[in-house]
Formats: sequence, structure tokens, C-alpha cells
Amino acid sequence: MTVLSRGFRRGRSDRADDRLPPGQYDVGDAFPVLSAGPTPQTRLERWDFSVHDQTDELRRWTWDEFRALPREAVSVDIHCVTTWSKFDTRWEGVSLDTLLGDVPGTTRYILAASDGGYTTNLPLDEVTAGRAWLVDTYEGQPLAPEHGGPARLLVPHLYFWKSAKWVRRLTLLPYDEPGFWETFGYHNHGDPWREERYSGD
Repeated sequence: MTVLSRGFRRGRSDRADDRLPPGQYDVGDAFPVLSAGPTPQTRLERWDFSVHDQTDELRRWTWDEFRALPREAVSVDIHCVTTWSKFDTRWEGVSLDTLLGDVPGTTRYILAASDGGYTTNLPLDEVTAGRAWLVDTYEGQPLAPEHGGPARLLVPHLYFWKSAKWVRRLTLLPYDEPGFWETFGYHNHGDPWREERYSGD
């Protein structure tokens, strides 16, 4: 599958602080677009989001129901595995703590699935306790399709491929199931501070 790239350019960091992980550079005002495949165009009246276990749907929200949930504004730095970082990005959405609720005691991982067939895996403890959101606005505006709109995951402490664009479903699992990039050799965890880019790092 071809990786599409628009607005992607190499830059230099003039940051003197400790917010830039090793091997990264500050992309400044740019926001590169990297996607595996074409950009889905989902109409809001057809959008929904659901949480499943291995056998059944546990919860489901339409767009209006999702928008009515308690919302949070977050400002975070994001880090792409292709070495760019962007500081102080501003998003708004719903905490995964709200969406997941009381998960079964056997749950250890989640598998996020998106329009277009993309998946990524995450340990449950990496997306709970205020560490991850389903976001639908960026810089005060509705999230653009090329950046994952109408809604995407935001897991800012991991490389950005873990923040799945166009996400529609979370499946709760007692075991780990590698997602799209993980099956192609990307690191299973993806901590930018440890440079966990590829399997074996």
C-alpha cells in the first residue's frame, strides 16, 4: 500500500527545552499528512463509534450522541515515527476513560479499527487514566478529513501512528493483536522517548 505524503518537509529544531524526543525535529507550523491509502469521506449522519468485546457490541454512539458526551480540551506535543514533532497542538474530544467505562476484568489490550481497514493495537493502561482521547476538533475547528476527521484517536505519549485516524471501533481483548503497521515491522509499543520505531528497537 502506498504511503501518501503532503506538506512533509524536513526542518530544524531551535527548541532549547527537553520536549523533543531523540531523533526528532520540530516541524514548526507545518502539519505533515501521512496516510496508508486514500482519505475516507464519512458523512456525519452515517458515522458511529462502538466498543466491542470479542463476541458482542458493548456500546455504540451516533455522531450526535458522541458530541453530547462530556468533553475535554487538551494541549499536547505529538511525535511522528518519520521523525517530525509538533508542539502545543490543541484538540477537543472525549476521554477514552468515558468511552470505555467499566471494561471487563480480562481486558488487557484494545484494537482500534478505522474506516479504510487500518488497525492499531494498544495496551489498556496506555489509553486509560487520562492518557488518550477520541478527538473531533483541532485548533478550535472541526477535524479535517486528511488529519483523521471526523474523529481520530489521540494518544500523544506514543508515536503518532498509534493515534489512529478515522477510528470507528475499539475491540477489548485479553491478548495482544498487532495492527496494520505492527505487522509490517513497526514497534509494538511505540514510545518516542525510547525510539521504539521498529521491531527490535
